[in-house]
Amino acid sequence: MSKPEITQAMIEAYDEYTHLTLDRRGFMQKLTALAGSGAAAAAIMPMLAANQANAAMVEEADARLDVSDVTYPGAAGEMKGYLAIPKDAAAKLPAVIVIHENRGLNPHIRDVARRMALEGFVALAPDFLSPNGGTPANEDEARAMFQSLDMANATANGEATRAFLAGHEKTNGKVGAIGFCWGGGMVNRMAVASPELAAGVAYYGSQVAADQVPSIKAPLMLHYAGLDERINAGIDAYKAALDANGKTYELHMYDGVNHAFNNDTSSARYDKAAADLAWSRTVEFLKKNLA
Repeated sequence: MSKPEITQAMIEAYDEYTHLTLDRRGFMQKLTALAGSGAAAAAIMPMLAANQANAAMVEEADARLDVSDVTYPGAAGEMKGYLAIPKDAAAKLPAVIVIHENRGLNPHIRDVARRMALEGFVALAPDFLSPNGGTPANEDEARAMFQSLDMANATANGEATRAFLAGHEKTNGKVGAIGFCWGGGMVNRMAVASPELAAGVAYYGSQVAADQVPSIKAPLMLHYAGLDERINAGIDAYKAALDANGKTYELHMYDGVNHAFNNDTSSARYDKAAADLAWSRTVEFLKKNLA
């Protein structure tokens, strides 16, 4: 049996399901119509979805790292997260908050935190669903929890995470943030709300309103996917506001790739060339601004 063909329309339907108002039943009906049969849709669905069983880029037991689940003070109540620290560092290190997608703190984001730690940072991936009991194993449940998440409180928990890392004994006090999808939007929100944030990198994240841009202090790096019409609709207004207010930022557009192109657990949307280029730019940017 030949491998099912994934079309752009299927990817866009999946994006609608994961981010907007299409429920699972409606999505499967749409996918079935696009695929031509229920059997074809069933075969394609796992290729569109993130598969946490895929091998990690950095193993959890990597001998170069100290990793642990941690609890620390949030804005109101406890926050939980995953901390990755390079072993045997000769000096205190800059720190990076690794902010998850709208699936919560899952194995993929833990892997990204380990990757960031191997670049020479103390990396902390917070679970922004901590106030709601933490990230569930079921992705559909996790996505649903984001619909009721208090975004003002979540942003305050982002600042609490920054403060925790700034005071950590292994860090130099300088903290940046990197986020993907929902997390990219949170990076933009944190840039507004956290004047001490030293750098922010937003991957295909929703933009803040133009009237909030004057509050941004951190230099920003903004990565966008060329085929991501939903998020890209806000770029022009955001760019105009950043320019009008003299903000420091870099904007990179990756043509021909989809939202979530960095997520290597989603075979349909992952683009290695774009992901590698964005990662190299990100690491260079963070090292420059957090030194």
